[in-house]
Amino acid sequence: MVSSETGSRRVTIDDVARIAGVSRQTVSRALNDKGEIGVSTKQRVLDAALELGYRPSRFARGLVRQDAISVGLVIPDLLNPFFTEVAAASLDAARARGWHVVVYDTGDRIQEERGMLEVIASQVDAVVGYLSQPEGEIDKLMRGLPVVLIDREHRTERFSSIRIDGEGGVHAAIRHLVDSGHQHIGMLDHAGRSEPSIRHDWFVSAMSACGLDAGSVSRADQSVEGGESALKELLVRHPDITAVFTFNDVIAIGALRAARRLGRRVPRDLAVIGFDGLRLGALVEPPLSTVALDTRGLGALAVEQTARLLATSSPLSRDELVVRAELQLRESA
Repeated sequence: MVSSETGSRRVTIDDVARIAGVSRQTVSRALNDKGEIGVSTKQRVLDAALELGYRPSRFARGLVRQDAISVGLVIPDLLNPFFTEVAAASLDAARARGWHVVVYDTGDRIQEERGMLEVIASQVDAVVGYLSQPEGEIDKLMRGLPVVLIDREHRTERFSSIRIDGEGGVHAAIRHLVDSGHQHIGMLDHAGRSEPSIRHDWFVSAMSACGLDAGSVSRADQSVEGGESALKELLVRHPDITAVFTFNDVIAIGALRAARRLGRRVPRDLAVIGFDGLRLGALVEPPLSTVALDTRGLGALAVEQTARLLATSSPLSRDELVVRAELQLRESA
């Protein structure tokens, strides 16, 4: 049975040494099949390692043998350009450190994610990314590996997380629309969850700050087609809408296409503002205004925190682990 003293944290070589009644050096010799120790001592160490579920740290080995650190990057949907940009930024930051990165696409399916995590735990030194599992389940599956969550608040000190703060950017977007003369502003929120998104909460707060009602909301699949369909449905219910804020840029691009097909000129008849800051947004016609995130900064921050956790040095504080989004105006609004 695993000693209760180790709890859910990662078992270390010191734990094995304590259970086997030997030194750390003896444990290292036994696990690396060195010949300087007796057969019975080696067996005692191996039995203790098996009992504790000890897995030698690839990171610690890398300090001695220059092995590459291996990190699992979990992405919910690589077909979504935003997640592709986040993955590319994270890969660049990791490669700059000489790390090996394995990218896992869960297809935004929670059961698929769980199966991947079971595989990841035995193959990497740390995990970074978008995880939907409850923290207790992640802890059990990761068996003490460092985990850095992206765009999710962690509830226990076991985990670290990169927070996305887009509230100021959304407030700036709505204020810009109001200052431009818009009074009837709608939102296309995502349809992937049963509850409204945090971006919807920011929209409601921003509308309230401007003295406007935020009841004009439609739900959209996170795709161009989803944005097109949701805007059409929203305008049927609220034909007086002259501006729309969307959950992400992909949905916004769908809204641009729908507006064109409905004969609404953008931005004269309908202003459109997205969220994410995709490079693709600058290439559509008209170029898309957006509440933009620094995806390169996001990837670099996630990798930096992972490096600190692996090296057991001082991790970045909660206030340092924030990526803020800012309004980027183009011709669509």
